[in-house]
Amino acid sequence: MIVAFSVAPSTDRADASVHDAVAEAVKIVRASGLPNRTSSMFTEIEGEWDEVMEVVKQATFAVAKYGSRVSLVLKADIRPGYSGELDGKIRRLETAIAEGKDS
Repeated sequence: MIVAFSVAPSTDRADASVHDAVAEAVKIVRASGLPNRTSSMFTEIEGEWDEVMEVVKQATFAVAKYGSRVSLVLKADIRPGYSGELDGKIRRLETAIAEGKDS
């Protein structure tokens, strides 16, 4: 499965930045050893259900130290029997785009 998630603390400070909290979450994802990628808004991680959800749980708890509550947004692509889709989906998309270009 692939999970795309975003986790951030809520804080009452108007000038608060969440990058330190997000950095803690991303460190946990990267240390997991599972295939992953981080963009400006989401982190994607690929693996089996229990291992992926455990990483999301640990990342969420790490962020909780930075605020009084935590916001977690999660989207999952559950496709049993498939792996390598974190990159495979992108390759297929890029191929489709390239084949559709007018020359």
